Amino acid sequence: MTEPLAPLVAPGPPLTPAQLARYSRHLLLPQLGELGQRRMLNARVLVIGAGGLGSPLLQYLAAAGVGHLGIVDDDRVEASNLQRQVIHGVADVGRPKAESARDAICRVNPDTEVTLYQDRLTAATIGMLDGWDVVVDGTDNFPTRYLVSDECARRGIPEVWGSVFRFDAQVSVFWSRPPAGSGFAGVTLRDIFPTAPPAGSVPSCAEGGVLGAMCGQVGSMMASEVVKLITGTGNPLLGRIAVVDVLGGRVTEIPFLPSGTPIPATAADTEAELDAAYCAVPVDDVPAEDGVRVGSLTAAELAGLYDGDGHLRHDVALLDVRRPDERALYAIPGSIWVPLDDLLGGAGVADVPDDRRVVVYCHSGVRSLRAAHHLARTGRRVANLEGGVLAWWRLTGD
Repeated sequence: MTEPLAPLVAPGPPLTPAQLARYSRHLLLPQLGELGQRRMLNARVLVIGAGGLGSPLLQYLAAAGVGHLGIVDDDRVEASNLQRQVIHGVADVGRPKAESARDAICRVNPDTEVTLYQDRLTAATIGMLDGWDVVVDGTDNFPTRYLVSDECARRGIPEVWGSVFRFDAQVSVFWSRPPAGSGFAGVTLRDIFPTAPPAGSVPSCAEGGVLGAMCGQVGSMMASEVVKLITGTGNPLLGRIAVVDVLGGRVTEIPFLPSGTPIPATAADTEAELDAAYCAVPVDDVPAEDGVRVGSLTAAELAGLYDGDGHLRHDVALLDVRRPDERALYAIPGSIWVPLDDLLGGAGVADVPDDRRVVVYCHSGVRSLRAAHHLARTGRRVANLEGGVLAWWRLTGD
């Protein structure tokens, strides 16, 4: 078995009497002890995302005594987050997630210093990664995951990574340049997944759902990996991916090796690659493959298409392309329904009016854009609802 890595962080000052009392259960662990606790108090950990995975991560790292935590999140707390994002509460709905998370951390451990980055991580803001010992990726979108992983690889920063969807999850540690002689090979996200999947091919948690309790389980696993790296305790999941099957009650370990997949030279190169392959799908006036153009509509513009009695204008058809279970939970008033699979298969196209402008929606606007392109090629006048049902909820409160 590979030997444990050397501790990542040097020990800080001797513990105070109050710290000896607070961290006494850690001090009893021979593999951790007083020296390990001093390393944690001296550590700087950047957590990207204060959502489902970031919630348990941040709380357990603060409770464990990590001295300085950074939080990157530009989102606000929504009611639908509370099912799994346990760092936030009902009173936090509408607040910036980073601020809500900081306040919760201060309640857990007021001695933990917190730095907030309330901005989206892009090539222009990648300097957020400067000066941290470990970066933890708790995000839920592929462009950010690849940008984070590639930049950590370029800088040689160890990265703890996790991903959740429905009842399944994955956890691993990536480090392009582990210490020489450690016995560990340098690996990155691209050694498992060389490229991001095409846009719309993998539903998000907002579209497919996620078991809230699993986020706590996986976030805690990730926090443990951070502690192991900081203190040199145990063997990290470096070159191994833990696959969690909650319904089956199994955790399977899959080893992996460097694949030789190249890392783009700069953050701008990574962003350009992802823009071309995945995320840069303009929402407004999108050109279809055959030159047909697809328009867009905001939730506010859609609301303006209803009369005073709440009826949709007669010259507009509103099309829902979500799954049956999503439709059963909620539908925008006046919409007709043809599931995306039926539409793309051809069977459902005849159910879509061709004598009116068609506004297509799904949960967040990704699947509906595919449907809009498909319908535009049949000669229909089509627009995509930006942000889907989520945007409609935010506007109307329905």
